[in-house]
Amino acid sequence: MFGSIWGYFYTSFLRYWLKWFIRQVTGKCELQRICAGYKPGAPRTTKAEYSLKNSKSKLLRAAVNVEEDGLEKYLDLVMREKNVKTQRDPTFKVNLKLCLLQITGYRNLFTSVEELRKETFDSDKVQHEEMLLKLWDLLMPEVKLESRVTKQWGDIGFQGDDPKTDFRGMGMLGLTNLVFFSENYTEEARQVLSHANHPKLGYSYAIVGINLTEMAYSLLKSGALKPHFYNTVSGRPQMQHLHQLFCYLVYKFDKFWVEEEPESIMEFNHYREKFHDNIKIQLLDPAVALTMTDSPRSN
Repeated sequence: MFGSIWGYFYTSFLRYWLKWFIRQVTGKCELQRICAGYKPGAPRTTKAEYSLKNSKSKLLRAAVNVEEDGLEKYLDLVMREKNVKTQRDPTFKVNLKLCLLQITGYRNLFTSVEELRKETFDSDKVQHEEMLLKLWDLLMPEVKLESRVTKQWGDIGFQGDDPKTDFRGMGMLGLTNLVFFSENYTEEARQVLSHANHPKLGYSYAIVGINLTEMAYSLLKSGALKPHFYNTVSGRPQMQHLHQLFCYLVYKFDKFWVEEEPESIMEFNHYREKFHDNIKIQLLDPAVALTMTDSPRSN
């Protein structure tokens, strides 16, 4: 209760006067101090985002929604609004632009991800079918698929004879993630598949991959991935960056699963949530960077 009252008092009254006082002392507005006082990454961009969203200026609040083609013009308006002179602070515009590219890029990334998630796998679309068959070829290069609808799909972790039914929750996002991992980290993907087919510690590779796609999606939607992307992407986060995060999740979950040695696959939900909690804890670190240590390589 007290915390809520204090938060309201601070954001509505005290913060404004504190900012005014510090500007009188330093001669710099809050955004200038943030851009000059922090290196590129999550601490700087997160603080800039908070400052913009909580500004009393309508112009500044709207800055987090500006598209890239109108960014230069908007930066000039912000500098005029805050009375920032390029001669006195030559790096401010460049630094703020980077922050805004990351902030608006994150929002646009979610929009693109949502569109892909809502795209249903369609057997009548050649591109969809080709991606599915490509997944098989990448993971099982020595085994020929007997037919499009076959029990063989279970060998890479699908539930039924036709994988299309398993993509309902995450749509084409699930398949695209699986193909990206298999194509860009082929050795690792096959290694994970071999663990998934272990007689005692095994799990359904493809189904777990789709489940981890949902984890990545929910973290993106909640905003929890902002520190990660702000630290690892210098500019606008793109779809490939979410695919890279998925690769990290699959690879790390496999290691986690093997190390935990669950009694059976029936305990999957418990260990999935435990892994999810570990990831969320990592994302609280301002310096977080959930990346594969090795560069992508294919066979």
